[in-house]
Amino acid sequence: MINQGSFLTLHYRLSSQQGESIVSTFEENPATLQIGLGQLAPFLEQCLIGLAEGAHQTFDLSPEQAFGPRNPDLLQRVSLATLRENSNADEDYTVGDLVDFAAPGGGRFAGVLREMGEHDALFDFNHPLAGQHVKFEVRIIGVM
Repeated sequence: MINQGSFLTLHYRLSSQQGESIVSTFEENPATLQIGLGQLAPFLEQCLIGLAEGAHQTFDLSPEQAFGPRNPDLLQRVSLATLRENSNADEDYTVGDLVDFAAPGGGRFAGVLREMGEHDALFDFNHPLAGQHVKFEVRIIGVM
């Protein structure tokens, strides 16, 4: 039985509600991880708690159970000067690009470019799967 701290080997697939795979290990080598170390998102780890070796299950997760609802406050305009200072200054960005930014304090964060203006750009800093229902399929191969 899987508990906090369990080591396990498993196959997993995260897919859209329509069944389009986002990430999957079913066609490759299985994943090996320890519950509680953040190797999977906490809400995915919670789905695994209590499952036994050999379990094969699919979880339908609402946006609130998965990556959260879309937050309109995370649509932000960034001046082109700020964009050049905090990303790859020589990069030629196009709408739809995921842009990596330097954060105050040394961290990193990313946003999807939604529109490019003459003086600024509109970025969406929501997780790409925010607001979406997702399916999480798992097959537990081994639990230690």
